Formats: sequence, structure tokens, C-alpha cells
Amino acid sequence: MQSGYYSSAAGMVTQFNRLDTIANNLANVNTVGFKEDNVVVGDFMRLYKEARDELPNANHTKEAAQFLNRTITKAPQVVDSYTNHSLGTMQQSNNPLDLALSREGLFFLVKTPDGVRLTRDGSFTKDDEGKLVTKGGYEVLPSDYFDSEEPIRLSQGDTVLEIDKNGQMLTNVPGTVTLTAGSKLFVAQPDNIALLKKEGDNLYRYDGVEELKSLEDTGAVKQGFVEKSNVNAVKMMTQMIETNRLVGMYQKAMQVQMDDMNNDAINKLANTKG
Repeated sequence: MQSGYYSSAAGMVTQFNRLDTIANNLANVNTVGFKEDNVVVGDFMRLYKEARDELPNANHTKEAAQFLNRTITKAPQVVDSYTNHSLGTMQQSNNPLDLALSREGLFFLVKTPDGVRLTRDGSFTKDDEGKLVTKGGYEVLPSDYFDSEEPIRLSQGDTVLEIDKNGQMLTNVPGTVTLTAGSKLFVAQPDNIALLKKEGDNLYRYDGVEELKSLEDTGAVKQGFVEKSNVNAVKMMTQMIETNRLVGMYQKAMQVQMDDMNNDAINKLANTKG
């Protein structure tokens, strides 16, 4: 059995998966509010150290499990993945509808066709109906949404819009510069951000989102700013080079296993001189 070949093949597949993650990070280096993804690479022994005697071998014998352990004990695999939720750089835009959250773990709530989702992307705009929406067209939700089920609406006569550090929106009385309190943004802080699941469009799904409460005093909303991606492009490029080199090393190892060793074995077996 060419155990080295299978270990090398597993290593190559693992690096391809890692490469996909790195490429996605690089593709979103300029995406507002994007958070870097990472994978954790482990080996066969780490994956099965607690269940090595229950592997799907004939009769579940310990001998069979131990044989398989010895055979592919060092095959690397992706054992976990996670998202780095550290803050990105705050960039001033001077657009009054651009909002950034200056604290880690806070999210805006938006309404999508698949339900309520969370996002850090605060580059908002106003649609034709006057509703505050994301660049993807999803409605931005107010703090009382789960009671009112109404979106945030901005009047066409609002020429002044201010949003304080807690997400309270202030608009002018039509025809004047007097400000009056309007909707308040729904800013939430999930108990465990590790449970967030990315869904694309810079959105996160969170089971039990209906139980989230809007925070009263966050002090984290910055009007006229956007949070840039927290992806370090230089680090990602370094990791991509490293991953490509590992793929080449595994490919070379597979070639040695299948070509050199097999050819050597055939030549020796073919040698019948006594």
C-alpha cells in the first residue's frame, strides 16, 4: 500500500482548500466590513485520537483500527475554520448615510428575503421609497423592528440627517433646521460571535436572531465613516506563496511514490538472475 502517496494527496487537497480561503480573503480586501477567514490544519491522529477504535473497519476490530492509524497517521486535513472579527480601519467618507461600528462584536440588522441577518457593512443608501437600505437593497432595521415590523424611512423633505454615537437618527422639521428624533438603528451584540455563519453579500446568519436586543448606549456608531476590510493583503500574499510551495512539494512526493518507487520495485521483481 502506497501510504506516502495517500498522505501526500491528502496534504495537497488540504492546501487547495486553504488556497480557496486565501483567494476569497484577497478578493474582498476592499470590501467594506469584510472579516478575514482562516482554516486550522490538523492530522489524522488529532482527528481520531478519541475514536480510533471505532473506525469503520471490518468488525470494528482494534487491530484494524490500529493498522489504519499507522498507515495514514500523518495525513493533514482541515479540522476547523474560523473568522477573525477584529476591527478594520475606519475610513472617512463624509457621506451621511455611511456608518461604521467602532467596537468589535457589534452588528447592524437588515431584512433579507431569507430573514433577518447581521452585517458590519454600513455603507447605506436611500431607495426610491425613502427606506434606508444596504447597497444590496436590504432594508436596514430600527431598534423596535421586532415589535413594529417597520423599516427605517426617510422623508423626501429631510435635508439634514444626523446620527449620534448610539444610532439615534435626527432629521430636520420640513422647512426648518430644527432637528427632531426619528428612528434608532438596531445595533446588536450576539452572545457568541463564533456562532455566526457567513452567507455572502457581507451578511451573517445567527440562529435565534429574534431574541437579540438593540443596545441602548453603544457609543460606537460613527457617521460619515466606513469600516474597511480587516484583511492584511501582504500577509495573505505571503500565505498564498507558502501554500503554492506546499502544493508543489506534495506533488513531487506523489511523483516519487508512484514513479520512482514503483519503477524500482518492478525492476527488482523482474530481475530473475540467481
